[in-house]
Amino acid sequence: MTTTHPSPLTTDLLRALKPHQVLTRLSERLNYRYDAIQFGVTPLAVVLPESTADVVVAVKAAKAAGVPIIGRGAASGLSGGVTPLQESLVVSFTRMTGLRIFPERREAVAQPGVVTLRVSEAAKPHGLTYPPDPASFRTSTIGGNLGENAGGPMCFKYGVTGDYVKALEFVDTDGDIHRLTRDCYDLAGLLIGSEGTLGLMTEATLRLIAPPKFTRTLMCHFAEVGQAAEAVSSAIAAGAVPSKLEFMDTACTNAIEDYLHLGLPREAGAVLLVDTDGDDPAMVDAELELVAQACEAAGGTVKRAATPAEADALWQARRSISPALGRIRPQRMNEDIVVPRSALPDVVREIRALGDASPFHLVQFGHIGDGNLHPNIMFDPRTEDEAAVHDLAHQIALVAIRHGGVLSGEHGIGTMKRDFMRDAVDPVTLSALWDVKRALDPAERLNPGKILPEMLMVDR
Repeated sequence: MTTTHPSPLTTDLLRALKPHQVLTRLSERLNYRYDAIQFGVTPLAVVLPESTADVVVAVKAAKAAGVPIIGRGAASGLSGGVTPLQESLVVSFTRMTGLRIFPERREAVAQPGVVTLRVSEAAKPHGLTYPPDPASFRTSTIGGNLGENAGGPMCFKYGVTGDYVKALEFVDTDGDIHRLTRDCYDLAGLLIGSEGTLGLMTEATLRLIAPPKFTRTLMCHFAEVGQAAEAVSSAIAAGAVPSKLEFMDTACTNAIEDYLHLGLPREAGAVLLVDTDGDDPAMVDAELELVAQACEAAGGTVKRAATPAEADALWQARRSISPALGRIRPQRMNEDIVVPRSALPDVVREIRALGDASPFHLVQFGHIGDGNLHPNIMFDPRTEDEAAVHDLAHQIALVAIRHGGVLSGEHGIGTMKRDFMRDAVDPVTLSALWDVKRALDPAERLNPGKILPEMLMVDR
């Protein structure tokens, strides 16, 4: 299991951990240099902890060797958040899969390697569920969800990962263990969404809820993207709070139709998928009707699902976006902006215009109910200029900022949007964020080079 010339780091790790928990061969380490969007530097070693104590060992060994530490889950992230930027120790949590359900408290206690869907599966026999449902919920892990504060289609009504965390355990940069609740100074809330730059989260106590008894579904298609955004703003202003409110533009629906032949309207400029839910069927139906009226007033054509099977068929389209887009180009830059709902019509139209003026295929989809849009720039790195891709992504980010939005709703900043932070955050605030980072990680060894751009002399 060891290399020909083991380093002091790997020697310490192999002395303290089981041999199968430490990966040192190049062929093994190469698999831990990337996430779903970006490649990085091959790590010096990889640790596969099975307990919090193992994480402590790894952190202390890395500290003694002066080596940076990258925490990693399923690596389904879309911002370069777990790609090493220098030779580092990767701590991969995929073997920390402990999960306990406490129905009397409506809680789950999960280690970071638990697959997201598994929480709801384990809670279901007790009449409970875990609402956060990122598109990657079949593969992504709780640790990764915590690191990015992941959302999903149900986030508009039910909230994101951080809304369900009652307590956290984490290991700090020195290898000390901390257990946090959500009162007084909410340090747990600070760690959620910090992408492993402030500590390594090793356990979370999660809130569970009773699922709604009734769900209704509709699909509506529009001539252009702005009409869909107008319908969303109108429906919510009228009092509708759908459990799911998802948007896909024409490039997206055509990619899905080419892939699966679901009968989607190819001529549509945009498609909305909507669920309403609750325990009173009359109220659920009334809320869906409210959305339908807003869609029709905006020029849309509504189709209601008559059965659960029809509803599942409609939602299959949304779940198939990622594999469908892979058929357009081999690589994509996935933006993750959030804007006020009142700005949605202007924003989606401006982004559409940017795409039309560029040489790249650009598609838009996302959780439009809470203003979370995912413009994706499709490209082939073998034949197309990646610098131009990055420039287009920057222009999209500036659209969001200009309309009072932010750079990320759930995918994180990572490395992909780190440079854009100078546009989104003023120098005084950026300096304060660096103060937080250095207070919890003074040597800057936890996932270095992520989220925060370096401070320039002009910033200081």
